[in-house]
Amino acid sequence: MDPGSTCGRPGRLALVLATLLAAPASALEPYAIAGDAIPAALGGVSGDAARGRAVVLDRTRGNCLICHQVPEPDEPFQGTIGPALAGVGARLDAGQLRLRLVDASLLNPETVMPPYFRTEGLRDVAPQFRGLPALNAQEIEDVVAYLASLRTP
Repeated sequence: MDPGSTCGRPGRLALVLATLLAAPASALEPYAIAGDAIPAALGGVSGDAARGRAVVLDRTRGNCLICHQVPEPDEPFQGTIGPALAGVGARLDAGQLRLRLVDASLLNPETVMPPYFRTEGLRDVAPQFRGLPALNAQEIEDVVAYLASLRTP
């Protein structure tokens, strides 16, 4: 496989890295993709599962419940568009979870999963949010920690 390839697509990793490295210093932290994962934590920060749970359940920040079901029986109106997240920590490692949160379209260009850590190529973004990721690096890592803790189906 070409060292600049991602999931068999030559040059995709190089394109992602070039785009991120060319971004303004205040924008997104750079990351490297290995296969179907981003192995290293964004910005070198550690995630906290309790804070990640709060982001996942917050319908104004993560809004994960619009598409996914989580093992939180007291949460009403959980979605069914995306896969249920119970047991996701046993199915995917932290790096795989991280890539799916950062930008699942890097794995599946047809996905309906929104990119939570991308600012370019988005549509219908309110002016006050343009140039900002949906979640910052710390929030991504917190959500990764929470999802990785969901090991029971």
